[in-house]
Amino acid sequence: MTKQAPNINLYCNVMEEIKKRTSVVWSFLNGKSFTIYKATTIESACLQIRKILELIALASLVANKNEFATQNEKFAKVWNARLILNDLERLNPQFYPKPILELPSTKPGVVNEFKDIIDGFLTKEDFLKVYEKCGAMMHSDNPYGGKTDYHYYDKSVPEWMEKIRILLNTHTIRLINDENLYLIHMKEDRDNNVHGYTFGLIK
Repeated sequence: MTKQAPNINLYCNVMEEIKKRTSVVWSFLNGKSFTIYKATTIESACLQIRKILELIALASLVANKNEFATQNEKFAKVWNARLILNDLERLNPQFYPKPILELPSTKPGVVNEFKDIIDGFLTKEDFLKVYEKCGAMMHSDNPYGGKTDYHYYDKSVPEWMEKIRILLNTHTIRLINDENLYLIHMKEDRDNNVHGYTFGLIK
């Protein structure tokens, strides 16, 4: 493990932004915040989830300001999330967070070992579905068409948020054009801040 680097500081800043937006969504879900009209409360929660997903996707590009700006602009203009994720994967094949558990190690000199979480988290396939579902909430219903199923969203939003929590709670990430592996804790016992740890190759 090496000293925390500037790149991971930027990544942690993005994760802090996600935590703030996550708190907003849970405030809606817990009834602590609302917008008078139930439909607009659900729509507001979906807007925050959409932004959270964009930040998750873009975070791995923080080491390259130009690429970050370009992809951010695409999120604002392109509705096909699959095309955007394919573009991100081309730039950084390991852009998506890998959720893990840290377990005590039995190996000499090793404190913890990483174990991949295999289910319960927001997969890339889930990402596409949720992003598109939340995007549909950005438009008003056509009076001559079908109506938005707000009950579906009211039920689904907590499930989506739990999957996002499991994805990010403890995860590893690789940044664009960076050979290091980064371990991210969204919070630790000592405080509620995001912490990042850099693991470099031993040469």
